[in-house]
Amino acid sequence: MKVDLHNHTVLCNHATGTMHEYVEQAIACEIDVFGFSDHAPMDFDPKYRMQFHELTPYLESVKALKTQYASRIEILLGLEVDYLPGHMDKRVLLAPVDYLIGSVHFIHEWGFDNPEFIGRYQTQDINAIWSDYFKAVTDMAQSELFDIVGHVDLIKVFNFLPHTSALAFAKPALHAIKEAQMTLELNVAGYRKPIGQAYPSAELLSYAYALDIPITFGSDAHNPAQVGLYRKEIEALAKDIGYTQCALYRNRKREMVNF
Repeated sequence: MKVDLHNHTVLCNHATGTMHEYVEQAIACEIDVFGFSDHAPMDFDPKYRMQFHELTPYLESVKALKTQYASRIEILLGLEVDYLPGHMDKRVLLAPVDYLIGSVHFIHEWGFDNPEFIGRYQTQDINAIWSDYFKAVTDMAQSELFDIVGHVDLIKVFNFLPHTSALAFAKPALHAIKEAQMTLELNVAGYRKPIGQAYPSAELLSYAYALDIPITFGSDAHNPAQVGLYRKEIEALAKDIGYTQCALYRNRKREMVNF
């Protein structure tokens, strides 16, 4: 079974294409379970996410697609939620969705994965940046607010790497993810970025496998052509590590399926 739970819509203001086009592309790629998980509204960084008044129409649009395409593909309803203390909203955290993806895009309100702010990497110690990032991922997991961890090592996006092993920074976060019974997303967006590899790396994924942390898959598509892109590569990575099953969620309950 092919599962793809991380995909966006034009509501986030940095994606293109209609929701129908995303679904049709998923069908063309023979994806069995396709999830929309657009950037949830938040009272911070509004430029790159839907607004609160758009949340209900988004939920209703995905539900309508579920019904319309029920005979051809299963569509799931999710949200990608930024873990940013002081800015998370109960309207999002309690929304009637199938799953919530918890992601860290900010370190002390610095949008580290935004090319607009890339210069900050040159002014700070890279090891400190990695330490702060994975501390935020650990805190996110320990909050127990989310089902799936989005692109767990996103901090590598621009290829600014630590002076020591990435795993040394990520271990506490992976243990927290295991303790919280969360699912680790295998996200192909990294193949499209300067780092040129999936999130997470093979090193981190191997450690997650040793901890028996379940996985799922996400195209992180911001246009329809990105749906299903690098599917063979990401499945091969998972299988090389030893994974044979992936997770999907219905009404916040996890189910494991073979892939």
